[in-house]
Amino acid sequence: MTENYIDQSTDFFEEYLAQEKDVHYSLRLYIAGSSLQSLIALKNLQNICDEYLAGRHELEVIDIYKQPELLQAENIVAVPTLIKVLPEPSQRMIGNLSDREKVLIGLGLISN
Repeated sequence: MTENYIDQSTDFFEEYLAQEKDVHYSLRLYIAGSSLQSLIALKNLQNICDEYLAGRHELEVIDIYKQPELLQAENIVAVPTLIKVLPEPSQRMIGNLSDREKVLIGLGLISN
């Protein structure tokens, strides 16, 4: 009886992990030109994407100096701002994304 339960639990866990690897992420990073904080945020996010989301994400980087009209459309009040569009629910993170654990939690890649 216990052995059968363990087999079912293992199967369920492996199936869950396989589904998690198929989840596609859509991210938008709003930056202010080549400011130091913007460059740090971009580098931090690229590192996280390379490590956790390789091959299953798209990252749109939006420079507010080149596309200021998007600030109001997305209600951006500070930069850098990262918006996780997909998977839902949407999530926003403001700052240079240097708190790796907080970013991973915000992206739903780890639980708190």
